[in-house]
Amino acid sequence: MSNKDQTFHPLADRMRPASLDDYIGQQHILGADKPLAKAIRAGRLHSMLFWGPPGTGKTTLARLIANYAQAQFINISAVLAGVKDIRAAIEQAHQYSAAHNKPTILFVDEVHRFNKAQQDALLPYVEDGTVCFIGATTENPSFELNNALLSRCKTYVLKRLSDDDLNGLLKRTLQDKDKGLGNETVNISDELLQLMARMADGDARRALGFLEIAVDLADEVGGVKTITPDVIENVTAQTLRRFDKGGDYFYDQISAMHKSVRGSNPDAALYWMCRMLDGGCDPLYIARRVVRMASEDIGNADPRGLQLALEAWDVYERLGSPEGELTLAQAVVYLACAPKSNAVYMAYNAAMKDARENGTSEVPMHIRNAPTKLMKELDYGKDYRYAHDEDDGFAAGETYFPDNMGERIYYHPVNRGLEIKIAEKMARLRELNQKNKK
Repeated sequence: MSNKDQTFHPLADRMRPASLDDYIGQQHILGADKPLAKAIRAGRLHSMLFWGPPGTGKTTLARLIANYAQAQFINISAVLAGVKDIRAAIEQAHQYSAAHNKPTILFVDEVHRFNKAQQDALLPYVEDGTVCFIGATTENPSFELNNALLSRCKTYVLKRLSDDDLNGLLKRTLQDKDKGLGNETVNISDELLQLMARMADGDARRALGFLEIAVDLADEVGGVKTITPDVIENVTAQTLRRFDKGGDYFYDQISAMHKSVRGSNPDAALYWMCRMLDGGCDPLYIARRVVRMASEDIGNADPRGLQLALEAWDVYERLGSPEGELTLAQAVVYLACAPKSNAVYMAYNAAMKDARENGTSEVPMHIRNAPTKLMKELDYGKDYRYAHDEDDGFAAGETYFPDNMGERIYYHPVNRGLEIKIAEKMARLRELNQKNKK
């Protein structure tokens, strides 16, 4: 008979480690000489946050801490809980302390889902020691948690598990007769086990889920369940890589793509674009970001970059997926290879700063519009020099900034691509302005 009893417990739940010695990964914070590991083994508690991807052992670690400290463990989910649930947990902590004189760990999963009022409701009880607070989040806590709660916690960053970590976990599960699948005879090659670990993408819960389903789907002959490549393909079909739209992974990967384009590395830029597409990113989002890159990082060094980015966006909307992605790839590679300039981007920011800080500076009279007789009588447009009537189409010495500001130079073309020519022209025009100052 299988070790599954009348009450079903998923394999991932059954395989939770009972001690730090069984815990896989996170040696950067749980190595034998690390402060957190020493504190856990000694049963010393402090409020903390675990920040990391799904399936890296945040909940498991919190439970282990409670076991070592002989503390009551109360688990609430910020997705479902509200202030009422927090108050109920606090009351339970008071009763437990009075009856047993032992601490309570209040574990809040997905704590970034709590709003400010819910986070504030925790503060008094964290401060007075009613509970030892442990929060788990997949989002950057510096953005998602208010400073009052954040300042009272030590943040520990949990990293995705390596393929070797997951491979070892799967092998141990197949051998474990108490909690795992050791009571069943399962035939699976090392190559397929490694593939399953790799497809889990750093997530222990996902890896164990793959294994559990694979064993259930495997054909059994003579009491032996054989997991074949077809079974693995069915189990892992449509598995998306870690992306998390709107979260840290989302912004980290688009940042990596943008910086690869800026750094003139077409191969890395293409890789990150494919990572996002593989993870389920909307190609139109990538198209919009590529247009931004064309203006921010290529600019007038190669104005064709912006044109190509817009055309790639348009072609994708016409062709759809999967054919349209190739046009996005073409634009990304072109931009990565193009000469770079952020001169317009910097000029825009500088001009915007002046516009905000100089108030409502008056438009000089000579460049005001004068569509009526009254405006002309008030000298609107008086002495304006029409550039097309001047030599070379340039009114040397003419001024266009508000009188109280004087002349400004925001745009400094770089010595790359078309901006070399632009810089030469601007230098010549400024020289003419100097010679013809009013």
